[in-house]
Parts: sequence; C-alpha cells; structure tokens
Amino acid sequence: MTPLKKSFLLAAVLVSTLNYSQAVRKYSNEFMNIGVDAAALGMSNTVVATTSDVNSGYWNPAGLIHLEDHQVSLMHANYFANIAQYDYLAYASPIDDRSAWGISLIRFGVDDILNTTELIDSQGNIDYNRISLFSTADYGFTFSYARKLPVPGFQYGVNAKVIRRIIGKFANSWGFGFDVGLQFEKNNWQFGLMLRDITTTYNVWNIDEDEYQKIANSIPGENQELPESTEITAPKAQLGIAKKFIIRYDYSILAAANMNMRFAKTNDLISTDFVSIDPALGLEFGYTDLVFVRAGMGNFQNVQQLDNSEKVGFQPNIGLGFKYKGIQIDYALTDLGDQSTTLYSNIFFFYLDLGMFRN
Repeated sequence: MTPLKKSFLLAAVLVSTLNYSQAVRKYSNEFMNIGVDAAALGMSNTVVATTSDVNSGYWNPAGLIHLEDHQVSLMHANYFANIAQYDYLAYASPIDDRSAWGISLIRFGVDDILNTTELIDSQGNIDYNRISLFSTADYGFTFSYARKLPVPGFQYGVNAKVIRRIIGKFANSWGFGFDVGLQFEKNNWQFGLMLRDITTTYNVWNIDEDEYQKIANSIPGENQELPESTEITAPKAQLGIAKKFIIRYDYSILAAANMNMRFAKTNDLISTDFVSIDPALGLEFGYTDLVFVRAGMGNFQNVQQLDNSEKVGFQPNIGLGFKYKGIQIDYALTDLGDQSTTLYSNIFFFYLDLGMFRN
C-alpha cells in the first residue's frame, strides 16, 4: 500500500477509534456535558442550586417547580473554529401549583466531512470524484418532571434521556439514562444536588461491517477487530450552593459555587481513585432585574507540561444579559484569554416566557 493511501485512510481510522474507544474509558456522551444557557455558562455553570426556568431540565430538573407559565428557550454555539455546531431547544410549563414538566433537545454535530476511504481505486490511482461527504451528529432528548416535597423548601426532579448518535453510514447508536435532582431553600440560601446518569446511561452501537472492512487493513496491525458495541456512561454528581444579596433595592449580587464530581480518577484539581472534584465559582451582578453582568471560573485541571511538570489550568468565563418582561437575551464568552485547554466559544441565548402574551 502506498504511503499516500495510508495517509488518507488514517483520518478515517482516527475518527473510528476516537468514537468507539470510549466504550471502556472514563468519558462518554460528553456532548451532554457541554452546557446550555449563556447565563449559566457565563457563571461557569454554577446554577445547580439556583436554576428556576425552562433550562432547569438540563441543570437540575427540580428547578422547574418555579415556573409560572409556559417557557421556550433556544441556543446556538460554534465550537472548534466553527467546525462543530451545537444547538439546543427546550420547552417547559407548570402542571399545577406543585408540579411541572419539560422537554428539550440537544444536537452536537459536524457536517460535510470528507470521506476519503474510496479515494484510491483498485489500480492505485487517485480519483477525487470518489470523495463523498458525510455528517456525524449526537442527539440528546430529555423529558423532565419536577414536584414539590411535603417538607417546605424542598423539591425534586427527574430526567429520562434518550441518546442518539450517528456517524454517517458507518455506525449509529441508541442510549437511555436517568438523572435525579434536588433543591432546598432556607434563609435566603439555596442548595442543589444533581445526579447525572444515576443508573448509568447505556449506549448500544450498530456498526456497518461492510464499511468497516474498507479500513480494517489500512494500517498493519490496527483495526483488525470490530470496536466494542456497547458504551456505558458512569454517574456524575454536582453539588451547588448560592445566595443572592440585594443592595439598595436596585442592585443585586448572586454568588454561587459548584463541586462537580466524577467517580473516577481524572485530571481534576482534586483527584482520587474514588472521586475527582472540579470546583467552580460564579457571580452575577444585576441592575433592576433588567441588565446583568456575569463572571465565573471553572474547569480546574492539572495540565501536564512539556517538561512533565504539572500546572493548574482553569477556564474563566464572562457574560452579559438583558431581560424585559418575558424576553431575555444572554451572551457568554467562555475560556476568556485562552487560559485552559478548552477552546473558547461565543454563545448566544434567547429565552421567552409565553405568559407575556396573556397580559
């Protein structure tokens, strides 16, 4: 096989390896952990204790209990220099004075990827007409339910999730999982607990063996066997605390903190064999509940340097928001100054409370 042919096929091999090798690793269905709502992202996701609108279905479904009317939210973001597209749509409404429900859809995809697996014909000639395009996309559909508990200040919420992942005509999968959330309020303090994938989320892959055989022998000794067909997402936990301070009636400061936990050893700031913890801090300054300025720091990681030493990296975020009656528009710039290994992104968010049309 010519070196040129190997170089073209290597890209396809890498795509396959990156997607399927996660079956036995710590990270799975990571597109569901990116986050939604520019207001939350501007505060480094420290909203588990305070979330109280349509986006609670993502952050903590217990927060849906605060809804007073129907709400809709939309979000779009570009990642990796506009290569990947991230879209989010959600709807939620109260059922009665003690319960609420919501639905949401997340799509994270890369479109129009060059498929070069058939670039070179059986005679060893390069034929650019044999290049085709394909897309890879991950979908997360979530149904949420929240209810007040008999104990004053307590509410809980549950998410049922369906995961759909598609890699062109090469492979696709279905997955199912559940989240559970709690919130508690007392003396102007707010507490929240979010348990993601509490029963684990189980993905089953269907791999097109005919397509796989086209790259199975492209690199000697590699890709000789089909990748594993199952993928398990381990449980994660987020513990949050927050308090809002009112200053001279017109001004407010919301201070919040999260402890994000994975039950595995990772590069997080605090890491043990049992649990790894990534702390996050967030602030929101508000004026007359109309204009908001936000900032946060999170994603604290021990990053290995070229000389094998370790340096703590973190991700600073900032954001702006405007709210008038039932309309809210938010913006967030994540990873300000490129401090962490995470690529930054500009995020815009639109939120609509349909109750405004009843007045």
